[in-house]
Amino acid sequence: MPKIYEYFGLIFLFYSNDHLPVHVHVKNGDFESKFEFIYEDGKLADIKIIKTRNQLNEKQTKDSLKFIKKYHKQISEKWYEFFVLNKTPKCRKITTKL
Repeated sequence: MPKIYEYFGLIFLFYSNDHLPVHVHVKNGDFESKFEFIYEDGKLADIKIIKTRNQLNEKQTKDSLKFIKKYHKQISEKWYEFFVLNKTPKCRKITTKL
């Protein structure tokens, strides 16, 4: 379960047994949401929030979406690195507010 980003208490990660489509899990304490990336013609067309039992709150979800919109290319690259190349991506801590 590689952690790929930390951003003001939000932890962005993959689960080792995950599957397509490309998506990222975002946790804060006991709360978690899953965000699927929808690509069309190689460009990010949408981000779909998948319901989980203990959803992030509204502000955390908004912050997560903002972060994902900015870093979706890097997240997708880390997905490829982990699930296709079988390499563990490095975690990056972002300390500047978006």
